[in-house]
Amino acid sequence: MGISPWQLLIVLVIVVLIFGTKKLRNMGGDIGGAVKNFKKSMKDEDNKGKEDDLENSETDENSPKE
Repeated sequence: MGISPWQLLIVLVIVVLIFGTKKLRNMGGDIGGAVKNFKKSMKDEDNKGKEDDLENSETDENSPKE
């Protein structure tokens, strides 16, 4: 009941015929770049959060106790 390999092959051939190999390569590169930038921004955001937590804990230690 699932998709057979022949059906996938036919769909792949139709996509290549419609878009062409050059356009598919460009789209693949664009999608790969977008994923890479997304992962980088998520990693940067995590590092920023950790730095903010570190700064907050340092200021708490340096503040005068009442």
